[in-house]
Amino acid sequence: MRLNHTDPLGQIPRELLLLRHAKSDWGVDNAKDFDRPLAKRGKTDAPRVGAWLYREGLVPDHVVSSPAQRARQTATKICKALEFKVRDIVWDERLYEADVRHLLAVLADCPATARLVLLVGHNPGLEDLVRHLVGDELEEPDDRKLLPTTAVARIEMPKVWNGLERGCGQLITLTRPKALRD
Repeated sequence: MRLNHTDPLGQIPRELLLLRHAKSDWGVDNAKDFDRPLAKRGKTDAPRVGAWLYREGLVPDHVVSSPAQRARQTATKICKALEFKVRDIVWDERLYEADVRHLLAVLADCPATARLVLLVGHNPGLEDLVRHLVGDELEEPDDRKLLPTTAVARIEMPKVWNGLERGCGQLITLTRPKALRD
């Protein structure tokens, strides 16, 4: 069940799920970076994380993904597990090799009515975005990897998707797929 945190005005705050694509296959001959597919582990981690999000009640209102093959496959598997229609995923080229400025522009384009947004993309941009949104309150993991493949950062956000300044969000959880493995 989704937690219903409320502010003093009784409104449900917005949340952002930042999900790094699942493990990709580096062994594909002659594949351009954009065209690299998921590896075997990625094909199992993505639906596992999607099922976990579903159990946690974290079904997004809006999903935006990089169109790169590994991100596309990840978003599709995640959304199927979430019972989110794959045809409703927004494939945004700005997410491929994006820096914080581009990622903030993508978020600014999210519908005003979206309360929970899932963004599927790549490092280092997504890690940099977490650091920007959470600011100085972020505790770095010992291995300095905030978002290994298929990891999800859940961040409580301000009431609007644009003008997101450094430190405007609060990290709720950071979940790695290995924590979900049987």
